[in-house]
Amino acid sequence: MCTAISYKNKDVYFGRNLDLERGYGESVVITPRQYIFQMRRAKSMASHYAMIGMATVVDEFPLYYEATNEKGLSMAGLNFPGNAVYYEYDDKKDNITPFEFIPWILGQCTSVSEAKQLIRKINLVNINFSEQLPLSPLHWMISDKQCSIVVESLKNGIEVYDNPFEVLTNNPTFDYHKINMSNYMGLNVGPANTQFREELPLYNYSLGMGALGLPGDFSSSSRFVKAFFVKENSVSKDEEESSVNQFFHILNSVAMPKGCVWTKNGFEYTRYSSCCNADKGIYYYTTYNNLEIKSVNMHCIELDQSCLYTYEVMGLDS
Repeated sequence: MCTAISYKNKDVYFGRNLDLERGYGESVVITPRQYIFQMRRAKSMASHYAMIGMATVVDEFPLYYEATNEKGLSMAGLNFPGNAVYYEYDDKKDNITPFEFIPWILGQCTSVSEAKQLIRKINLVNINFSEQLPLSPLHWMISDKQCSIVVESLKNGIEVYDNPFEVLTNNPTFDYHKINMSNYMGLNVGPANTQFREELPLYNYSLGMGALGLPGDFSSSSRFVKAFFVKENSVSKDEEESSVNQFFHILNSVAMPKGCVWTKNGFEYTRYSSCCNADKGIYYYTTYNNLEIKSVNMHCIELDQSCLYTYEVMGLDS
């Protein structure tokens, strides 16, 4: 399970919590403009926009969990079990595997609008990366400086939803999350306002009672509501340090401590949290074992290169 958000202050920030029970050798990866993406059923991408994000590199291919390109477009894949459906080859469409989807969009697009155009022609083809690495069931959030969308590959086809909340978690499908938010429209950051008779002995005995009913569990629907509430009401100075700190505070409000969510493979927990300044190409992260914010700047290298640049993630469990 995971939570992704887009947050606007003076600059635009995009990032996520990655909640898993184990690691896959993640590292921060910069893909320069001339790195050749060898695609399984589409033409190779020999020239494209540079991007930075968290990925597992296997056979020299960056399997991005989330990334931001040099034009400020960001994209993240989140777990979507039981709902994600991938398809057989279709010679009338662009056949892109789900593990190629992030570089396919970020390599060619500068905005959500341009991404929508590519998605109209796409077929997310059911091809595993390898026998050892089968496809993950995912849906995706794509964000630019103005707006966000959610892309879901379902049994009836690919759905693209406008996402005014600029938050994404996991199941159910995004249309459920949109409806569910209406159950919480009465929340506020001030005192509670009674709707009963004035003579009843009711009063605000604590600060924060306007937010009574705000979910606090770790389910995806609850994290969606809480992340949006906290993000929507966040107050931060517009300088970089304050904005980045605030972003991580938002993510921390829906982070999973180890031991609270059990799966058949062990406890799921927030392995890392990320925050990318999409305007400046600076990727920040914290890990479960190291809450000190680390950073990698995409522009610290010459972007007209052809080899991947990988940076070890400090404090990440194996």
